[in-house]
Amino acid sequence: MLRVLSVVGVLAIIVAVAAAVFFFGGFYNVAASAEDPALVKSALAFVRRASIHRHAKDKPPGPLEDAGMIRSGARAYSERGCVNCHGGPGVEWAKFSEGMRPDPPDLKELVNDRTPEQLFWVIKNGIDMTAMPSFGAIEVPDQEIWSIAAFVKKLPTVSDEDFKSWTAPANR
Repeated sequence: MLRVLSVVGVLAIIVAVAAAVFFFGGFYNVAASAEDPALVKSALAFVRRASIHRHAKDKPPGPLEDAGMIRSGARAYSERGCVNCHGGPGVEWAKFSEGMRPDPPDLKELVNDRTPEQLFWVIKNGIDMTAMPSFGAIEVPDQEIWSIAAFVKKLPTVSDEDFKSWTAPANR
């Protein structure tokens, strides 16, 4: 039994040294033009989902179905630059977003799998090792972040015309 444990211990040390040489030796390619290996991609997705699930505890200040809040969120979504990476109804993603790794998600595809609390947490805190910024770090008020979360939750059903009218500059 002691011999088996010794072999397992030696193998663990060899794997740890090899991993350290691989990552700290610069062999892992961090270029955004290189696709992540499947193992890295799935591990990062798992860690991201688990972290968001654990940390997203804030509750909305009120009902997120309010039409005024959704319109306000659409305006903030557009003005804060969310459309550049995630697009919007009738709005294409900015060309530069095609070069990001991981790719910015199409929010219409993932929003039904996320709670409003999770959306709020991601918008407020951002996602490390992606281009998703922390809107809380630039002092965007929580109320505005909740309005963006309300809009994103509604995003799959928002028409191009509604989005255009909600985000049009106010007449002076």
